[in-house]
Amino acid sequence: MPANPKQAGTTNARMLAVYGKGGMGKSFFTTNLVSKLALRGNRVLQLGCDPKHDSCNALFGGVSLPTLGDVWREFKEAGREDQLQAQHVVFKTQIMDGAATVYGCEIGGPEVGRGCGGRGITFGFDMLEKFGLSQWALDFVVMDFLGDVVCGGFATPLSRSLAEEVIILCGNDRQSLYAANNIASAAKYFAEMGGRTRLLGLIVNRDDGSGVAARFAERINLPVLASIPLDRTVRELADACKLALIDPRFDAIFDRLASQILTRTTPAVAMADVRPLEYKQFLSVFGAEEPDIVPVGASADELFGGQRVKQIPTFELGLMTHAVAAAPSLDPATTRVVTRLSKELGMYVTEANQDPKKGMTLTIDGNTTICFGDERELDSKIAILAALQKSGEPYRYVDLRRPGSPLYR
Repeated sequence: MPANPKQAGTTNARMLAVYGKGGMGKSFFTTNLVSKLALRGNRVLQLGCDPKHDSCNALFGGVSLPTLGDVWREFKEAGREDQLQAQHVVFKTQIMDGAATVYGCEIGGPEVGRGCGGRGITFGFDMLEKFGLSQWALDFVVMDFLGDVVCGGFATPLSRSLAEEVIILCGNDRQSLYAANNIASAAKYFAEMGGRTRLLGLIVNRDDGSGVAARFAERINLPVLASIPLDRTVRELADACKLALIDPRFDAIFDRLASQILTRTTPAVAMADVRPLEYKQFLSVFGAEEPDIVPVGASADELFGGQRVKQIPTFELGLMTHAVAAAPSLDPATTRVVTRLSKELGMYVTEANQDPKKGMTLTIDGNTTICFGDERELDSKIAILAALQKSGEPYRYVDLRRPGSPLYR
Protein backbone atom coordinates (compact mmCIF):
# COMPACT_ATOMS: atom_id res chain seq x y z
CA MET A 1 0.00 0.00 0.00
CA PRO A 2 1.25 3.54 -0.69
CA ALA A 3 2.45 5.60 2.25
CA ASN A 4 0.07 8.46 1.39
CA PRO A 5 -2.90 7.19 -0.67
CA LYS A 6 -4.07 9.92 -3.02
CA GLN A 7 -7.54 10.90 -4.12
CA ALA A 8 -8.18 13.07 -7.16
CA GLY A 9 -7.67 16.75 -6.37
CA THR A 10 -5.37 16.30 -3.36
CA THR A 11 -2.32 18.54 -3.07
CA ASN A 12 0.14 16.80 -0.75
CA ALA A 13 2.57 15.00 -3.04
CA ARG A 14 6.03 14.88 -1.48
CA MET A 15 8.46 16.89 -3.60
CA LEU A 16 11.94 15.36 -3.55
CA ALA A 17 14.89 16.85 -5.46
CA VAL A 18 18.09 15.01 -6.36
CA TYR A 19 21.13 17.25 -6.91
CA GLY A 20 24.72 16.45 -7.77
CA LYS A 21 27.62 17.07 -10.13
CA GLY A 22 26.99 16.26 -13.78
CA GLY A 23 27.99 12.74 -14.75
CA MET A 24 27.75 11.31 -11.24
CA GLY A 25 24.74 9.11 -12.00
CA LYS A 26 21.82 11.25 -10.80
CA SER A 27 19.51 9.94 -13.51
CA PHE A 28 20.50 6.35 -12.73
CA PHE A 29 19.84 6.91 -9.04
CA THR A 30 16.60 8.86 -9.56
CA THR A 31 15.17 6.31 -11.99
CA ASN A 32 15.78 3.38 -9.65
CA LEU A 33 14.46 5.25 -6.60
CA VAL A 34 11.33 6.31 -8.51
CA SER A 35 10.82 2.72 -9.66
CA LYS A 36 11.21 1.31 -6.18
CA LEU A 37 8.75 3.85 -4.75
CA ALA A 38 6.26 2.95 -7.49
CA LEU A 39 6.73 -0.78 -6.86
CA ARG A 40 5.76 -0.03 -3.26
CA GLY A 41 2.35 1.11 -4.50
CA ASN A 42 2.98 4.85 -4.84
CA ARG A 43 2.02 7.15 -7.71
CA VAL A 44 5.33 8.74 -8.73
CA LEU A 45 6.36 11.33 -11.33
CA GLN A 46 10.01 11.60 -12.36
CA LEU A 47 10.75 15.14 -13.50
CA GLY A 48 13.92 15.63 -15.56
CA CYS A 49 15.27 19.13 -14.90
CA ASP A 50 18.32 19.21 -17.15
CA PRO A 51 18.63 20.63 -20.69
CA LYS A 52 20.18 17.27 -21.73
CA HIS A 53 16.69 15.79 -21.16
CA ASP A 54 17.90 12.21 -20.63
CA SER A 55 16.68 11.67 -17.05
CA CYS A 56 13.76 9.39 -17.95
CA ASN A 57 15.43 7.36 -20.72
CA ALA A 58 15.97 4.22 -18.65
CA LEU A 59 12.54 4.57 -17.06
CA PHE A 60 11.00 4.34 -20.54
CA GLY A 61 13.30 1.58 -21.79
CA GLY A 62 15.54 3.87 -23.81
CA VAL A 63 12.86 6.16 -25.27
CA SER A 64 13.82 9.85 -25.29
CA LEU A 65 10.73 11.77 -24.20
CA PRO A 66 9.61 14.91 -26.06
CA THR A 67 10.52 17.83 -23.80
CA LEU A 68 8.09 20.38 -22.42
CA GLY A 69 10.17 23.15 -23.99
CA ASP A 70 10.22 21.60 -27.47
CA VAL A 71 6.52 20.73 -27.43
CA TRP A 72 5.60 24.24 -26.25
CA ARG A 73 7.67 25.76 -29.07
CA GLU A 74 5.92 23.55 -31.62
CA PHE A 75 2.49 24.59 -30.34
CA LYS A 76 3.50 28.25 -30.19
CA GLU A 77 4.87 28.27 -33.75
CA ALA A 78 1.58 26.74 -34.91
CA GLY A 79 -0.40 29.35 -32.96
CA ARG A 80 -1.93 26.63 -30.77
CA GLU A 81 -0.25 27.25 -27.39
CA ASP A 82 -3.66 27.54 -25.71
CA GLN A 83 -4.32 23.91 -26.71
CA LEU A 84 -1.22 22.54 -24.95
CA GLN A 85 -2.22 20.08 -22.23
CA ALA A 86 -0.46 17.91 -19.66
CA GLN A 87 -0.90 14.78 -21.81
CA HIS A 88 1.38 16.33 -24.43
CA VAL A 89 4.35 16.56 -22.04
CA VAL A 90 3.73 14.03 -19.22
CA PHE A 91 3.95 10.35 -20.15
CA LYS A 92 3.43 7.01 -18.43
CA THR A 93 5.03 3.59 -18.69
CA GLN A 94 5.00 0.24 -16.95
CA ILE A 95 8.11 -1.17 -15.30
CA MET A 96 9.33 -4.59 -14.20
CA ASP A 97 7.03 -6.51 -16.53
CA GLY A 98 3.95 -4.49 -15.63
CA ALA A 99 4.44 -4.59 -11.86
CA ALA A 100 3.96 -0.81 -11.56
CA THR A 101 3.16 2.32 -13.55
CA VAL A 102 5.37 5.40 -13.39
CA TYR A 103 5.07 8.87 -14.90
CA GLY A 104 7.81 10.91 -16.54
CA CYS A 105 8.36 14.42 -17.85
CA GLU A 106 11.43 16.13 -19.29
CA ILE A 107 11.41 19.90 -18.93
CA GLY A 108 14.33 20.26 -21.33
CA GLY A 109 15.61 23.72 -22.22
CA PRO A 110 16.43 26.04 -25.09
CA GLU A 111 18.14 24.88 -28.25
CA VAL A 112 21.89 24.44 -27.78
CA GLY A 113 23.64 27.80 -27.43
CA ARG A 114 20.43 29.77 -27.89
CA GLY A 115 19.16 30.56 -24.43
CA CYS A 116 19.39 30.25 -20.67
CA GLY A 117 18.94 26.70 -19.36
CA GLY A 118 18.00 27.95 -15.92
CA ARG A 119 15.28 30.15 -17.38
CA GLY A 120 13.99 27.06 -19.20
CA ILE A 121 13.63 25.26 -15.88
CA THR A 122 11.74 28.17 -14.31
CA PHE A 123 9.46 28.37 -17.34
CA GLY A 124 8.87 24.61 -17.16
CA PHE A 125 7.75 24.74 -13.54
CA ASP A 126 5.42 27.63 -14.32
CA MET A 127 3.87 25.66 -17.18
CA LEU A 128 3.42 22.51 -15.07
CA GLU A 129 1.70 24.58 -12.39
CA LYS A 130 -0.67 25.93 -15.03
CA PHE A 131 -1.49 22.30 -15.84
CA GLY A 132 -2.34 21.76 -12.15
CA LEU A 133 0.82 20.01 -10.89
CA SER A 134 0.06 20.86 -7.25
CA GLN A 135 -3.35 19.20 -7.56
CA TRP A 136 -2.33 16.00 -9.32
CA ALA A 137 -3.09 12.82 -7.36
CA LEU A 138 0.55 11.86 -6.85
CA ASP A 139 2.45 10.53 -3.86
CA PHE A 140 5.88 11.73 -4.99
CA VAL A 141 7.39 14.09 -7.53
CA VAL A 142 11.12 13.29 -7.79
CA MET A 143 13.15 15.98 -9.57
CA ASP A 144 16.50 15.19 -11.22
CA PHE A 145 18.61 18.36 -11.16
CA LEU A 146 21.99 19.61 -12.27
CA GLY A 147 24.56 20.20 -9.55
CA ASP A 148 25.20 23.77 -10.64
CA VAL A 149 22.97 25.82 -8.31
CA VAL A 150 24.74 29.10 -9.08
CA CYS A 151 22.08 29.74 -11.73
CA GLY A 152 18.78 30.85 -10.23
CA GLY A 153 16.77 28.60 -12.53
CA PHE A 154 18.43 25.39 -11.37
CA ALA A 155 18.06 26.49 -7.77
CA THR A 156 14.29 26.89 -8.22
CA PRO A 157 13.31 24.01 -5.84
CA LEU A 158 15.47 25.59 -3.13
CA SER A 159 14.63 29.26 -3.67
CA ARG A 160 10.89 28.67 -4.02
CA SER A 161 10.74 25.86 -1.43
CA LEU A 162 9.21 23.64 -4.13
CA ALA A 163 11.21 20.69 -2.85
CA GLU A 164 10.32 19.39 0.58
CA GLU A 165 13.49 17.33 0.74
CA VAL A 166 16.82 17.26 -1.13
CA ILE A 167 19.20 14.36 -1.64
CA ILE A 168 22.76 15.16 -2.76
CA LEU A 169 24.46 12.52 -4.89
CA CYS A 170 28.24 12.40 -4.89
CA GLY A 171 31.26 10.13 -5.16
CA ASN A 172 34.58 10.00 -3.35
CA ASP A 173 36.21 12.43 -5.78
CA ARG A 174 37.00 16.06 -5.06
CA GLN A 175 34.90 17.55 -7.88
CA SER A 176 31.63 15.86 -6.93
CA LEU A 177 32.16 16.68 -3.25
CA TYR A 178 32.95 20.29 -4.14
CA ALA A 179 29.58 20.43 -5.92
CA ALA A 180 27.94 18.76 -2.91
CA ASN A 181 29.42 21.41 -0.63
CA ASN A 182 28.01 24.19 -2.85
CA ILE A 183 24.59 22.56 -2.93
CA ALA A 184 24.55 22.27 0.85
CA SER A 185 25.60 25.91 1.11
CA ALA A 186 22.75 27.01 -1.18
CA ALA A 187 20.21 24.92 0.74
CA LYS A 188 21.37 26.35 4.06
CA TYR A 189 21.22 29.91 2.68
CA PHE A 190 17.62 29.56 1.53
CA ALA A 191 16.67 27.86 4.81
CA GLU A 192 18.09 30.83 6.72
CA MET A 193 16.01 33.11 4.47
CA GLY A 194 12.86 31.32 5.63
CA GLY A 195 12.76 28.49 3.08
CA ARG A 196 11.19 25.18 4.06
CA THR A 197 13.40 22.83 2.04
CA ARG A 198 15.60 20.53 4.10
CA LEU A 199 18.49 18.25 3.22
CA LEU A 200 18.02 14.52 3.76
CA GLY A 201 21.68 13.60 3.29
CA LEU A 202 24.21 12.21 0.83
CA ILE A 203 24.14 9.22 -1.50
CA VAL A 204 27.61 7.94 -2.36
CA ASN A 205 27.45 6.53 -5.88
CA ARG A 206 30.15 4.37 -7.46
CA ASP A 207 31.63 3.93 -4.00
CA ASP A 208 35.19 2.64 -4.28
CA GLY A 209 35.51 2.09 -0.54
CA SER A 210 38.01 4.89 0.05
CA GLY A 211 35.78 6.58 2.66
CA VAL A 212 36.45 10.14 1.46
CA ALA A 213 32.77 11.00 1.05
CA ALA A 214 32.02 9.62 4.51
CA ARG A 215 34.70 11.90 6.03
CA PHE A 216 33.24 14.85 4.14
CA ALA A 217 29.73 13.97 5.34
CA GLU A 218 30.90 13.92 8.95
CA ARG A 219 32.61 17.30 8.58
CA ILE A 220 29.60 18.93 6.97
CA ASN A 221 27.23 17.27 9.46
CA LEU A 222 25.09 15.35 6.98
CA PRO A 223 24.29 11.61 7.05
CA VAL A 224 25.22 9.16 4.31
CA LEU A 225 21.87 7.61 3.37
CA ALA A 226 23.28 4.86 1.16
CA SER A 227 26.45 3.79 -0.60
CA ILE A 228 26.06 2.29 -4.06
CA PRO A 229 29.17 0.27 -4.89
CA LEU A 230 31.25 0.72 -8.02
CA ASP A 231 30.16 -2.21 -10.16
CA ARG A 232 30.65 -3.01 -13.84
CA THR A 233 27.39 -4.98 -14.07
CA VAL A 234 25.20 -2.13 -12.90
CA ARG A 235 27.04 0.31 -15.16
CA GLU A 236 26.27 -1.93 -18.12
CA LEU A 237 22.61 -2.07 -17.06
CA ALA A 238 22.47 1.71 -16.84
CA ASP A 239 24.15 2.11 -20.25
CA ALA A 240 21.58 -0.28 -21.72
CA CYS A 241 18.72 1.81 -20.23
CA LYS A 242 17.70 -0.97 -17.86
CA LEU A 243 16.83 -0.75 -14.17
CA ALA A 244 19.45 -1.80 -11.65
CA LEU A 245 16.62 -3.28 -9.57
CA ILE A 246 16.82 -6.49 -11.60
CA ASP A 247 20.06 -7.18 -9.72
CA PRO A 248 19.16 -8.40 -6.17
CA ARG A 249 22.11 -6.57 -4.59
CA PHE A 250 21.02 -3.18 -5.89
CA ASP A 251 17.35 -3.91 -5.38
CA ALA A 252 18.12 -4.36 -1.68
CA ILE A 253 19.96 -1.00 -1.50
CA PHE A 254 17.08 0.91 -3.08
CA ASP A 255 14.52 -1.03 -1.06
CA ARG A 256 16.14 0.06 2.23
CA LEU A 257 16.35 3.68 1.09
CA ALA A 258 12.77 3.74 -0.17
CA SER A 259 11.59 2.30 3.15
CA GLN A 260 13.34 5.08 5.07
CA ILE A 261 11.89 7.77 2.81
CA LEU A 262 8.38 6.33 2.96
CA THR A 263 8.40 6.03 6.75
CA ARG A 264 10.34 9.30 7.23
CA THR A 265 12.99 7.49 9.22
CA THR A 266 16.08 8.90 7.53
CA PRO A 267 18.48 10.38 10.09
CA ALA A 268 17.26 13.74 11.37
CA VAL A 269 18.95 16.78 9.84
CA ALA A 270 18.64 20.24 11.41
CA MET A 271 19.44 22.79 8.71
CA ALA A 272 20.88 25.14 11.34
CA ASP A 273 23.49 22.47 12.13
CA VAL A 274 24.60 21.84 8.54
CA ARG A 275 28.15 23.17 8.15
CA PRO A 276 29.23 23.82 4.54
CA LEU A 277 33.00 23.99 4.44
CA GLU A 278 35.19 26.95 3.56
CA TYR A 279 37.76 26.24 0.85
CA LYS A 280 40.65 25.53 3.21
CA GLN A 281 38.46 23.26 5.33
CA PHE A 282 37.30 21.47 2.19
CA LEU A 283 40.87 20.82 1.02
CA SER A 284 41.74 19.34 4.41
CA VAL A 285 39.23 16.52 3.78
CA PHE A 286 41.64 15.32 1.09
CA GLY A 287 44.76 15.94 3.15
CA ALA A 288 45.61 19.01 1.08
CA GLU A 289 46.07 22.65 2.00
CA GLU A 290 46.03 25.93 0.14
CA PRO A 291 49.52 27.48 -0.07
CA ASP A 292 49.86 30.76 1.80
CA ILE A 293 51.08 32.70 -1.22
CA VAL A 294 49.77 35.51 -3.40
CA PRO A 295 49.81 34.64 -7.13
CA VAL A 296 52.08 36.82 -9.23
CA GLY A 297 50.16 39.03 -11.62
CA ALA A 298 50.90 38.94 -15.35
CA SER A 299 51.99 42.35 -16.63
CA ALA A 300 50.41 43.99 -19.66
CA ASP A 301 53.79 44.02 -21.41
CA GLU A 302 54.10 40.26 -20.91
CA LEU A 303 50.57 39.57 -22.12
CA PHE A 304 51.06 41.67 -25.25
CA GLY A 305 54.41 40.00 -25.88
CA GLY A 306 56.24 43.31 -26.12
CA GLN A 307 54.16 44.39 -29.11
CA ARG A 308 52.87 47.89 -29.58
CA VAL A 309 49.48 48.27 -27.91
CA LYS A 310 46.66 49.45 -30.13
CA GLN A 311 43.68 51.44 -28.91
CA ILE A 312 41.48 49.03 -26.95
CA PRO A 313 37.69 49.56 -27.16
CA THR A 314 35.77 49.83 -23.91
CA PHE A 315 33.04 47.26 -23.39
CA GLU A 316 30.16 47.90 -21.05
CA LEU A 317 27.27 45.82 -19.80
CA GLY A 318 25.07 48.32 -21.57
CA LEU A 319 26.10 46.82 -24.91
CA MET A 320 24.29 43.62 -23.97
CA THR A 321 21.20 45.53 -22.97
CA HIS A 322 21.28 47.58 -26.14
CA ALA A 323 21.32 44.37 -28.12
CA VAL A 324 18.18 43.20 -26.33
CA ALA A 325 16.46 46.56 -26.62
CA ALA A 326 17.38 46.84 -30.31
CA ALA A 327 16.03 43.43 -31.23
CA PRO A 328 13.88 43.86 -34.35
CA SER A 329 11.02 41.88 -32.79
CA LEU A 330 10.52 44.42 -29.99
CA ASP A 331 7.98 47.17 -30.40
CA PRO A 332 8.96 50.77 -29.49
CA ALA A 333 7.12 50.72 -26.15
CA THR A 334 8.90 47.56 -24.98
CA THR A 335 12.22 48.98 -26.17
CA ARG A 336 11.68 52.09 -24.06
CA VAL A 337 10.81 50.04 -20.98
CA VAL A 338 13.84 47.75 -21.42
CA THR A 339 16.13 50.75 -21.81
CA ARG A 340 14.80 52.50 -18.71
CA LEU A 341 15.05 49.36 -16.58
CA SER A 342 18.68 49.01 -17.61
CA LYS A 343 19.70 52.62 -17.11
CA GLU A 344 17.71 53.40 -13.94
CA LEU A 345 17.62 50.07 -12.10
CA GLY A 346 20.45 48.06 -13.64
CA MET A 347 18.02 45.30 -14.64
CA TYR A 348 19.12 43.11 -17.53
CA VAL A 349 16.14 41.96 -19.63
CA THR A 350 16.80 38.50 -21.07
CA GLU A 351 13.41 37.94 -22.66
CA ALA A 352 10.50 40.13 -23.71
CA ASN A 353 7.07 38.94 -24.85
CA GLN A 354 3.60 40.28 -25.52
CA ASP A 355 1.14 38.03 -23.71
CA PRO A 356 -2.42 38.18 -25.11
CA LYS A 357 -3.85 38.46 -21.61
CA LYS A 358 -1.07 40.10 -19.58
CA GLY A 359 0.42 42.40 -22.19
CA MET A 360 4.12 43.26 -21.94
CA THR A 361 5.91 40.54 -19.97
CA LEU A 362 9.65 40.73 -19.27
CA THR A 363 12.15 38.26 -17.84
CA ILE A 364 14.96 39.76 -15.75
CA ASP A 365 18.32 37.96 -15.49
CA GLY A 366 16.71 34.75 -16.67
CA ASN A 367 14.70 34.07 -13.51
CA THR A 368 12.39 36.97 -12.57
CA THR A 369 9.15 37.69 -14.42
CA ILE A 370 7.68 41.19 -14.50
CA CYS A 371 4.22 41.69 -15.96
CA PHE A 372 3.99 45.34 -17.10
CA GLY A 373 0.80 45.21 -19.10
CA ASP A 374 1.47 48.36 -21.13
CA GLU A 375 3.57 51.52 -21.01
CA ARG A 376 1.00 53.58 -19.09
CA GLU A 377 1.99 54.79 -15.61
CA LEU A 378 5.55 53.68 -16.32
CA ASP A 379 7.08 56.06 -13.77
CA SER A 380 4.94 54.54 -11.01
CA LYS A 381 5.82 51.02 -12.09
CA ILE A 382 9.54 51.74 -12.09
CA ALA A 383 9.21 53.39 -8.67
CA ILE A 384 7.61 50.20 -7.31
CA LEU A 385 10.48 48.10 -8.67
CA ALA A 386 13.02 50.52 -7.19
CA ALA A 387 11.33 50.22 -3.79
CA LEU A 388 11.43 46.42 -4.03
CA GLN A 389 15.13 46.57 -4.84
CA LYS A 390 15.88 48.77 -1.84
CA SER A 391 13.79 46.65 0.51
CA GLY A 392 15.88 43.55 -0.19
CA GLU A 393 12.66 41.51 -0.35
CA PRO A 394 13.21 38.42 -2.53
CA TYR A 395 10.75 38.00 -5.39
CA ARG A 396 10.43 36.03 -8.62
CA TYR A 397 7.19 37.44 -10.07
CA VAL A 398 5.80 40.98 -10.12
CA ASP A 399 2.46 42.05 -11.59
CA LEU A 400 2.39 45.80 -12.24
CA ARG A 401 -0.67 46.00 -14.49
CA ARG A 402 -2.42 47.89 -11.70
CA PRO A 403 0.25 50.07 -10.03
CA GLY A 404 -2.19 51.05 -7.30
CA SER A 405 -2.26 47.42 -6.10
CA PRO A 406 0.95 45.72 -7.25
CA LEU A 407 1.40 41.99 -6.67
CA TYR A 408 4.67 40.18 -6.13
CA ARG A 409 5.74 36.80 -4.84
